[in-house]
Amino acid sequence: MLDDRDRRILRRLQADPAQPIAELAEAVRLPLATCYARLERLQAQGVLKGQRMEIDWPALGYSVLVSLRITLDKTAPRSFDEFIAAAREIPEVTEIQTFLGRVDTRLAVIARTMGHYQEIYRERILTLPHIADIEALMHVAPIKNEQTLPL
Repeated sequence: MLDDRDRRILRRLQADPAQPIAELAEAVRLPLATCYARLERLQAQGVLKGQRMEIDWPALGYSVLVSLRITLDKTAPRSFDEFIAAAREIPEVTEIQTFLGRVDTRLAVIARTMGHYQEIYRERILTLPHIADIEALMHVAPIKNEQTLPL
């Protein structure tokens, strides 16, 4: 399990994942070698999976974000697998989630304009297999997008 030193390391990494290890070690008051060994152990345990860079999609011209809630026709034995495999092939689909309940999947779709979104929707989304129902939710503004946990 995690001890207080591990939690301090993780809190610092959540705040700044790209900080140099020497700076991290100093901030958490550990010798560099000890900090490095703990990072390796956390990676080996699967606690740390790597670093990510966040892309600012609007800066690249993608100003439309739509969340599609999809209910699948589950009469086909492989409906989930076939739907997900096909959805993965759409470059503008940035996220796929599955759920238990009335909604089976959610797709996050980005587009440059509403016209571009309509093209993606008509030519790619509506051709996905096994869709029984689909609901589009247009993102207006992000309110909270916190990726950190209280450690």
